[in-house]
Amino acid sequence: MSTTSAPQRAQSAGIDPRGPRFAASITALVMIAVLLLAPSTVATVVLAAQAVVFAIGAARGVQHTPYSWLFRTLVRPRLGAPDELEDPAPPRFAQTVGLGFAVVGLVGFLTGVDLLGEIAVGFALLAALLNAVFNYCLGCEMYLLLKRATAH
Repeated sequence: MSTTSAPQRAQSAGIDPRGPRFAASITALVMIAVLLLAPSTVATVVLAAQAVVFAIGAARGVQHTPYSWLFRTLVRPRLGAPDELEDPAPPRFAQTVGLGFAVVGLVGFLTGVDLLGEIAVGFALLAALLNAVFNYCLGCEMYLLLKRATAH
């Protein structure tokens, strides 16, 4: 039987909150590139690659994505320790939301409904920019609202 409480376990399993913000910055750049290149095969391939990143984040957690590896390897060693760690569940949910937008975008581009693809990518770009620029994770907030709505 464990002697640590649930909040202590969540804290020990937490992630550096600057990592998802860094990842959102890269995601925003990727989405800008997709919009600038769309409609084209290159835009579709780049969006598919971003969808894979989102899928990894949704399935395994944002801390397992290539963007997180870049953060841990190149950025984190140059920073001080974070003031506190963050629960990885809300950013993981945000990755799922991003995956949804990327899949809709891919469906749009692959079926020739380019406007659908561009709108979906635009929504993903907006969400990434909110996180990167204002430290406001839209998917995380959605997670918290759903959690409150389903709490008994």
